[in-house]
Amino acid sequence: MEWSDVGVVLGTRRLGEADALVELMTRDHGRHLGAVKGGRSKSRVAMLQIGNRLDVVWRARLDEHMGSYVVEPADARAAALMADPLALNGIQTLAAHLRLLPERDPHPDLFADLELLLDRFDHPRLVGELMVRFELAVIEALGFGLDLSECALTGEGADTADLAWVSPKTGRAAGRAAGAPWADRLLPLPRFLAAVEAPAGWGRVATPELRAGLDLTRHFFQRHVWEARGIVPPATRDGFLAALARALEAEDRDAR
Repeated sequence: MEWSDVGVVLGTRRLGEADALVELMTRDHGRHLGAVKGGRSKSRVAMLQIGNRLDVVWRARLDEHMGSYVVEPADARAAALMADPLALNGIQTLAAHLRLLPERDPHPDLFADLELLLDRFDHPRLVGELMVRFELAVIEALGFGLDLSECALTGEGADTADLAWVSPKTGRAAGRAAGAPWADRLLPLPRFLAAVEAPAGWGRVATPELRAGLDLTRHFFQRHVWEARGIVPPATRDGFLAALARALEAEDRDAR
């Protein structure tokens, strides 16, 4: 068996004295592990850092075998990511989310979203929005997607219902007026997620809306994934949120 692909390094582990077990998020083959011969050498260690993009060839005798990678660097961005607390916590959080998916289950859209995020950490407000959308996509891929297409109470479509709430149990949206009597039991739906189409001007979402979006995704991770699987939420997500809050506070202060 053999295939070629492009992948982002999610993590590495020692394999014997000289080799490394490398975990990649690949474009066409999903989250996939493989051995890299000589992966612990000085030249390979730098290449196999989390966040780097590699061109890879995977080979194994049978498809179900772990197999091995032949790797070549495509984008060595790990050093820049690790130098920034927002980016470092962000990439580790993204890796933790992707590990929730079954290994070798293709998710080309999530791979594209991952690449977009990794190239935008110098724009904190945009990264906050992209992280919310990435987390919603992971939740959907796990089978627990939110339904923001219409008001669950009236049946009105998102283009007319002024969606403003989400049921914490069902993940279905509710319109502002229809959901008002139960507002204390519902989760707020940020306007940038309620929009029928992505708003023009990415990266302009207000800080309170970003916080609400990240609170929303945390709730559904906790309800359907972390608690159900007995998983401790990734501490790096809290680190990402703290670094994002500092960056947004600085932006808001400079804008005054």
